[in-house]
Amino acid sequence: MKGFKRVPKFVSAMVICSLVLTLPSVSHGQAANAGPSLFITILDGEGALNNIRQRTAREPIVEVQDENHKPVAGAFVLFSLPSSGPSGAFADGTQTLSTVTDSAGRAVGAGLKPNGVSGSYNIHVQVTYNGSTANADIHQKNSSGQSSVSQHGSRGLSAKTTLLIVAAAAAIAVTAVLATNGGSNSTLIIPGPPTVGPPTPGGAGIRIPLHGHAH
Repeated sequence: MKGFKRVPKFVSAMVICSLVLTLPSVSHGQAANAGPSLFITILDGEGALNNIRQRTAREPIVEVQDENHKPVAGAFVLFSLPSSGPSGAFADGTQTLSTVTDSAGRAVGAGLKPNGVSGSYNIHVQVTYNGSTANADIHQKNSSGQSSVSQHGSRGLSAKTTLLIVAAAAAIAVTAVLATNGGSNSTLIIPGPPTVGPPTPGGAGIRIPLHGHAH
């Protein structure tokens, strides 16, 4: 065929080898490094209120599961606390704790103690297993307990004040009645229906002197 030059066989082989060598291998590398999907379930510690005065806190507990929702044993778990502000420390006095999940896929942030700063903070959890990583945050709060004590004291004071006001009002009312009766030297008696004789004229009552006539 005119216009067509026969390419030597060794040239064709070199071109094919060059194409093979330059093919991307990204998908193969990703498949080799891709691990199972990980899921973190917070079993304890979420929303905990830690007591600064008593130095008590709820230890975080997590469970790691795979894509089939089965426990993952031997996964690396890192608990991290804030370096400043409301926070705490683990048993060794640091803000980080590394551990591995047990046969049930669980890990505990053991020895957690709150610091002296009130407020909310997050405990960051990072799980690594066979090249896969998962993250979660556990929300907690440090409290000194002063607010609850103050509110309780205010409620108690309010109740006492109410009782004192009621007692004082009752005492004033009794004093006023005694003063009135003492001034008029008489008391008012409202009789019931008469049993003998005609009704009392006026019908408003009978005033009887408290003291008898002088002899």
